[in-house]
Amino acid sequence: MDFKLIAREILEKTGGKENLISAAHCATRLRLVIGDNSKCDSKAVETIDGVKGVFFAAGQLQIIFGTGIVNKVYEAFIQAAGIAEASKDEVKAVAASKENYFKRLIKTIGDIFVPIIPAIVASGFLMGLMEALNFMVGNNFLNINTEGSIYQFAVLFSNVAYVFLPILIAFSAAKVFGANQYLGAVIGMIMIHPNLQNAWTVATEGVLKTQPVFFGLYEIDMTGYQGHVIPIIIAVWVLSQIEIRLHKVVPAMLDLFLTPLISVFVTGYLTLSLIGPVFVLIENSLLNGIQALIALPLGIGSFLMGAAYATTVVSGIHHMYTVIDIGQLSMYGMTFWLPLASAANVGQGAAALAVALKTKNERVKSMALPSSLSAFLGITEPAIFGVNLRYIRPFIAGSVGGACGALYASLVNLGATGTGVTGIFGILLHLNMPFQYIVAMGISAAVAFILSWILGIKED
Repeated sequence: MDFKLIAREILEKTGGKENLISAAHCATRLRLVIGDNSKCDSKAVETIDGVKGVFFAAGQLQIIFGTGIVNKVYEAFIQAAGIAEASKDEVKAVAASKENYFKRLIKTIGDIFVPIIPAIVASGFLMGLMEALNFMVGNNFLNINTEGSIYQFAVLFSNVAYVFLPILIAFSAAKVFGANQYLGAVIGMIMIHPNLQNAWTVATEGVLKTQPVFFGLYEIDMTGYQGHVIPIIIAVWVLSQIEIRLHKVVPAMLDLFLTPLISVFVTGYLTLSLIGPVFVLIENSLLNGIQALIALPLGIGSFLMGAAYATTVVSGIHHMYTVIDIGQLSMYGMTFWLPLASAANVGQGAAALAVALKTKNERVKSMALPSSLSAFLGITEPAIFGVNLRYIRPFIAGSVGGACGALYASLVNLGATGTGVTGIFGILLHLNMPFQYIVAMGISAAVAFILSWILGIKED
């Protein structure tokens, strides 16, 4: 593979050096910010050797090459373009300036949650495993020492990311909003301080203490914000606005002391007295509305969401779904949204697999097979952008398969004990109902594969 030739062809087909603003790469994609999208011939870019898919998202032209290859293409590209290396964050910042407010909001949510997903996944997996072990021990399928240090430590580790989730969210949000990350973490700590009643106990114990605020104007419940998301993000955004403005007006010799003090105190008071109570109501209303949609009779709501999920991946809206997952875990003890996403991802993978097995084009086959496996493991972009959307029919087949799998998941009330992982490994988050999960994914895969096979693709 001639990487210098590939780089020159990309540069030529995207409008040349004068149309290039910035470039970076991630694990699988070359990410370009270009000045005029109309000067980019994306169809021609797709025909370049090694390219597995091309799409516009988050204000960037993203060209899929795959792991390993993309690094070499990027090195050749920046040499051909005569530009300096740029980080993903720098490219995202440039791209964000070209987006509308809604896309910026979705991007912001994604930027907050993507960095903390590994922590959520680790805890979610361990929670699922511990629930499975508890079930097997309780029903005499296993005989292990549940009082031993390994077991007890595993129980402790399994929920730690969820117990301290407000701190993780606040720390990540502070970086996104431009605030001091450690001050952001302090706001997260305030919201789950031991002096506040643990939110998990309110359902059984009721509210134990209230506090008048704003000189007795009204009273608020002195409860923590364990399991909440939106109030924390809003609180840290307020912190960032206060801190940034104080840095501009506070004298340099006092800035180190006054700015953190005022920022934390004012934000903390507003959070407990106003932001928290108001946005908890908004968040709960949103979650109840989503659950009502999922719980529509005969699984109609889940069917529609399963069908639409892949389309939201195309638009980038799927980044906000982590908020729904975490909120449902807090409110219901499991997320009923994740199985819908998993069914949709498996559906796209099965549709791409049908393309791989049916096509006679070796280039398409070489793209479709690994893309299908990636989708079965929960990463659908290569399958969606590289294969299914290119031929449309497989994308529709995958969406229908995802809808059918989601419909079954809703009918059996399938829920996940954690979030962050879908597809084959998603079963580790569904060990409470493993058979139902397998059936749901099987339905999704079978429908998508058969329909994609029947519809076929136009080889030209």
